[in-house]
Amino acid sequence: MALPLEDYAFIGDLHTGALVGRDGSVDWLCLPRFDAGACFAALLGGPEHGRWRIAPVAERQRVTRRYRDDSLVLETTFEGPDGTVRVVDCMPLRDGNATLIRRVEGVSGRVSMRSELNLRFDYGHIVPWIRGEGRRLVAVAGPDTVVIDSDVELEVRDEVVYARFEVAQGQAVDLRLGYGALQDALLDVPEIIFRTEQWWRQWAGACRYDGPYRDAVVRSLITLKALAYQPTGGIVAAPTTSLPEQLGGVRNWDYRYCWLRDATYTLLVLLQAGYTDEAAAWREWLLRALAGRPEQMQIMYGINGERRLSEFELAWLPGYQGAAPVRIGNAASGQFQLDVYGELMDALHQARLAGLPTDADAWHVQRVLLDFLESNWREPDDGIWEARGPRQHFTYSKVMAWAAMDRAVKGVERFGLDGPVDRWRRIRTEIFDEVCDKGFDAAHGTFTRYYGSRSLDAANLLMALVGFLPATDDRIRGTVAAIEKELMRDGLVQRYTQGHDTEKVDGLPPGEGSFLACTFWLADNYLLQGRTGDARKTFERLLGLANDVGLLSEEYDVDAARLVGNFPQALSHIQLVATAMQLRSGAGPAGRRSRTGERPPGGAGPGSTG
Repeated sequence: MALPLEDYAFIGDLHTGALVGRDGSVDWLCLPRFDAGACFAALLGGPEHGRWRIAPVAERQRVTRRYRDDSLVLETTFEGPDGTVRVVDCMPLRDGNATLIRRVEGVSGRVSMRSELNLRFDYGHIVPWIRGEGRRLVAVAGPDTVVIDSDVELEVRDEVVYARFEVAQGQAVDLRLGYGALQDALLDVPEIIFRTEQWWRQWAGACRYDGPYRDAVVRSLITLKALAYQPTGGIVAAPTTSLPEQLGGVRNWDYRYCWLRDATYTLLVLLQAGYTDEAAAWREWLLRALAGRPEQMQIMYGINGERRLSEFELAWLPGYQGAAPVRIGNAASGQFQLDVYGELMDALHQARLAGLPTDADAWHVQRVLLDFLESNWREPDDGIWEARGPRQHFTYSKVMAWAAMDRAVKGVERFGLDGPVDRWRRIRTEIFDEVCDKGFDAAHGTFTRYYGSRSLDAANLLMALVGFLPATDDRIRGTVAAIEKELMRDGLVQRYTQGHDTEKVDGLPPGEGSFLACTFWLADNYLLQGRTGDARKTFERLLGLANDVGLLSEEYDVDAARLVGNFPQALSHIQLVATAMQLRSGAGPAGRRSRTGERPPGGAGPGSTG
């Protein structure tokens, strides 16, 4: 059975990534890229679905692990009765094919080790043909070829590759796995590990953040960088699929794609941290992905901008600790979600404010999207949380339609771009008035999940952060208070009210963990309201949920005291950096974004930001 998520670390090569367990087992790896079929899928089943474990023969071990300084090179140290041994895991940055290097170093004593390599292509479904002998083997099945190279003899039994060896103090044994081919240059393992470690340190050294949470911020930025697909600049939401939002439940989704919704905060975090090249690459991915007819725009795309992300289930996998079904692809890619139009408009506006070199075609693309939004903002949609029930008039969706029009107006006012600004101002006011009328529950003093409902939605914490209303407005204060009262558990925020209408709206049974990004949004609201002590307390509560190597998932199960959801989660780490920046200077992404829509002193009335 797969380990708790806290027991996994993540390594990657800017094309794909692996989850390495505290027990020395690589339980998840997709080759040759994030969204390819997994050759190690024990994370969603058992050892028979593919894994590579290297560990001492003696089971009773004290295990510690760390990343080497500011790098993605992982060390797992086993201390047992016969001595201490260290396993170093590294995925070198690519010049060619994907490679996983595992180096076993003797620290003290003399330790008997075993390696068990169970390759199963297509998510544990296909058993490859393994040929060769001695210290180099080749595993082949259809289009997939993997080469295994070792400093020790390899033995194949029942289609599993085994090795037994000993390491004494000062000795080292290297094992390598290459997809397609194994370059001879990668046989010098100490050198390639050194170069990989050095590259990550240099990259992390460019970080501008120098506040009290630097270690957590840098680890989050490294994780975000590792989730970027280098050839295109697209950033996957997570490297995994079907890690459940509820232990044993059915809310299991494939997150190995790029969500437009994450656009603005990703851009702002990268820019403010000093990573202009990465921000520019992300913006260029956005522009390429959304090119085409506006009504065909999706909420997510593949890492190359692929649109066809058909969802299906893998019946042969029992799921993470029994949470079925296991899903590949994501049907939400075909949903209609108004908020992504606002995210795109805001992201491109923030890029201009930050001085990124302009793209001559970007404004034309935005104009086309605005024309579509003008005709469709009144329609119900599927909402930010990708509900699989009937469409609703979600309040937050309308807020982001407002944000799209607001940023269009700002594009004309601040950058001299061309467009029907008077019409956009008029639509902006119309949306604002409708949200305040239909999305606000005056009896309870709070904005609701959708028009006419009593349910709360933590997405409405973003209303102040995008500048729809000041954080100090009584309606925002009331919304924050209602969320504190009804959606908070043990200091953490759930996405929305879990009540009688949950299954009707979601199309799924209720029940999930607290959503970490929502809790960061609450901390940002506290900061904008001047509640710095509450913000710091909330932020440090979240930091305490990260595992021993600083990684966060999508959600947290308060009852089970465990991370849940896909892991590591880009949005959780993006928000960690954003809130840390806001705490440091008061001018983090939340502050910048909220001021974008701020009304000027003496400006126009409700719904106009002047």
